Amino acid sequence: MNSVDLAFTSAIDQARLIRAKEISPLELTELYLERIERLNPQLGSFFTVTADHALSDAKAKTDRLMQAANSEELPPFFGVTTAIKDLTAVAEIPCSYGLRVIRDRIETQDTGVVTRIKNAGFILLGKTATPQLGSTPYTEPPGFPPSRNPWNLDYTPGGSSGGASSAVAAGLCPVAHGTDGGGSIRGPAVACGIVGIKPSRGRISMAPVGDRLSGLAVDGPLARTVADAAALLDVMSGYTIGDPYWLPDPNSSFLTAATQPPQPCKIAYITAFPPIGEAQSVCKQAVLDTAQRLEQCGHAIEPLTLDFTEIIEPLVTVWQAGVDVGVPWLVLNQFNRWLLRQAKRRSSGQYLQAVAKMQAAARQIVAAFSPYEAVVAPVYLHPTIRVGEWKSLSPANTLQQIMNWIAPCPPINATGQPSIALPALFTDSGLPIGIQLIGRPADETTIISLAAQLEALSPWHNQKPAIAL
Repeated sequence: MNSVDLAFTSAIDQARLIRAKEISPLELTELYLERIERLNPQLGSFFTVTADHALSDAKAKTDRLMQAANSEELPPFFGVTTAIKDLTAVAEIPCSYGLRVIRDRIETQDTGVVTRIKNAGFILLGKTATPQLGSTPYTEPPGFPPSRNPWNLDYTPGGSSGGASSAVAAGLCPVAHGTDGGGSIRGPAVACGIVGIKPSRGRISMAPVGDRLSGLAVDGPLARTVADAAALLDVMSGYTIGDPYWLPDPNSSFLTAATQPPQPCKIAYITAFPPIGEAQSVCKQAVLDTAQRLEQCGHAIEPLTLDFTEIIEPLVTVWQAGVDVGVPWLVLNQFNRWLLRQAKRRSSGQYLQAVAKMQAAARQIVAAFSPYEAVVAPVYLHPTIRVGEWKSLSPANTLQQIMNWIAPCPPINATGQPSIALPALFTDSGLPIGIQLIGRPADETTIISLAAQLEALSPWHNQKPAIAL
């Protein structure tokens, strides 16, 4: 197996090769560090590369592997590499939150999800790029190189998990951690032609920090295959004492769901999001093609129309408050300064009223979706934008452009439903276009199984961007 093929081998298969002692954790880590050193200057996928930490961990794991009498008893992803989004703390490693002024500040403890990832045997390669405070669906924070799409470097990989998504798509790591507070996993996944799962609210613990966005934001996996994404979701999931939201564990693993065909389902598809508008033709076509494939698989398909007017204003109010994190006003970019001003104009009572309105509107959306096991929807209403395309816009116009682009995503953060983003087709310019499968509350299993069924019909993970070769 050559180095490119190994770099694009699934995380599950890499773990199998390591347990069989056909490759070592050190060999795999050195492979990815070489690719990062060569490609990251062009892609801007990583803010911080922790080569010394990774090599030390890889050497220790290689020694343990060689001494293990039964390698099957090792953790499930022993010696496989991954990366953590730079909105999430990792002990002994800087966490910048996209703020240049604190990019060298060392964190003192792991978040709960990082602990779970480490306990699964992963080796951490570094921290992936994110927009400042994770507030935009493109990854261009001041003081850092912009993240770029591996399929076409003139375009963004999306945001706010843009660095993670570009890293996975370009073969800089097999899987990566992301977060999603309004489409920040799903958008980058479809922009880069990979798989991203926004889990149900309460599926993954936010320990030791609390919930700052009234349930909008969740952690989740990014991967090139449905099975890898499902397996990483298994690793990341679980309750920690004191969590504000929690769910019971599923009856079987999410990886098992990715290996079993679904029962015939009733599935809706939706392409318009009034009052914002309808998906552009290529994004709409991706939804229609997906619905047709699902129908050919024996599922019952029907169109769905729904008005999202009631949820937009309160959702934006709650989301804007996310930039009020106590950092000095002067270190924020123009857009985040404007968001902060909007947030501070509202009283705490007005914020709580917005939360209540958002939850009431979300309840109506869940009710409208409830007759269906899944809903097929676009992720973005138009293809990904160029790097810097909105740089000269006013903050108010930037927010409007953002809403006109990502409209299908934030309502699903408000409802707390699970969603999986998948590749569907390519534009004439060679950029990926994808869809999302939205599931019933707490039912990741069904949409993962449906996603695996679609993947088997169109094995998109076999395609690689030219830069990665």
